Amino acid sequence: MRLKTPSMLTHLFAKKFADVADQSAEDLVDHVTSKQETGFDYSYYTGVSTGKSPYDITHWSGPEGYICPSDVIYAMPKRAQNVEGKWRVIVNDVHYYTQTTRLESCLFPEAACRALVPCYKSHCTQKSVYHRLLSYDPCDLIRDSLLTYTSCHLHVHRHLSH
Repeated sequence: MRLKTPSMLTHLFAKKFADVADQSAEDLVDHVTSKQETGFDYSYYTGVSTGKSPYDITHWSGPEGYICPSDVIYAMPKRAQNVEGKWRVIVNDVHYYTQTTRLESCLFPEAACRALVPCYKSHCTQKSVYHRLLSYDPCDLIRDSLLTYTSCHLHVHRHLSH
């Protein structure tokens, strides 16, 4: 969608593209509350067992959290790259218009996934997605597809035999 002028930001436009500014885990993550998600603590995590055995307790212990430790924020991004690799300024906090998104970044990309037995070669992988957000280029306001980090996932390569 291409907008001709900023004056097209009418009531109808605002209603069609309204933001849910107060997003949280309650809205976007099944079976995890916002309080739980903000309480996840990965300070103990190293990405590998630190004892004599790959099965030692340091890889298995720790409080609740995602299998791949990540940092989650609910933010109104200011800049992002589009599908063409060009950086765009994202329209945010202009009059009443905001665009909030859940951003999740791997804390230990490529590290072994916690609580997964070492006979499985695994690592944490950053996943991204293109979001359609209203952005500004030097000549116009445009609805552009912009790259954002969305999750940190477990990737299992293959089972290693003993």
